[in-house]
Amino acid sequence: MSAPLPAPRPRTDAWHAAPYDAALRSGGGPLYLRRDDGTAVELEVRRWCARADAADLTVVRRCEGAVLDIGCGPGRLVTALAERGVPGLGIDLSPAAVARTVRAGGTALRRSVFDRLPGDGRWDTALLIDGNIGIGGDPSALLRRVAQLVTPGGLLIAETAHADLDECARVRLDDGRGSSGAVFPWAWLGPRALARRAAAEGWRVTEEWSAGRRRFTALRPA
Repeated sequence: MSAPLPAPRPRTDAWHAAPYDAALRSGGGPLYLRRDDGTAVELEVRRWCARADAADLTVVRRCEGAVLDIGCGPGRLVTALAERGVPGLGIDLSPAAVARTVRAGGTALRRSVFDRLPGDGRWDTALLIDGNIGIGGDPSALLRRVAQLVTPGGLLIAETAHADLDECARVRLDDGRGSSGAVFPWAWLGPRALARRAAAEGWRVTEEWSAGRRRFTALRPA
């Protein structure tokens, strides 16, 4: 029997855009996620481009088997896994992200999570860190896709917002100096919202924890 095709691909190509690539090449930004209403959130590019910090290592220590880091950015988690001898692959649409990951000693491919990927259905752990539960603006569709990627008993670790958010907005990447990318949908979920959506898509929460100012949820297929 042939493997199921990936879910229809939401738009994610805006992350391969001049402001994002430039921020990763510089290693520090600034870079903002700006909504249609004009409000903006500064993205933590400097932290993304640094080595894995104490909060990141709480994720790394929980990873099992082969790990797929979805939206790996400059690859600090893939690199931390490699340093511990854990097999891992990062995927990202940004050439700058993939290049930084490889230079740091990790393995990465320029792919969307909605593309056909190596090891579909055989990953032991999938990661959605740094707000990547928002990829595509439809967390339910993303959870369905991740279920296709992991083994039947696989592990998903997602980073959530602190507040109990469940929202989607149209946003664009903005460097604060007049350069901005295309508009695309993005989502934000808090822990309770993720648990609700996950249950509807056949996942169950197995652990929740905080590290510093960040919150994480571990899930497995129900």
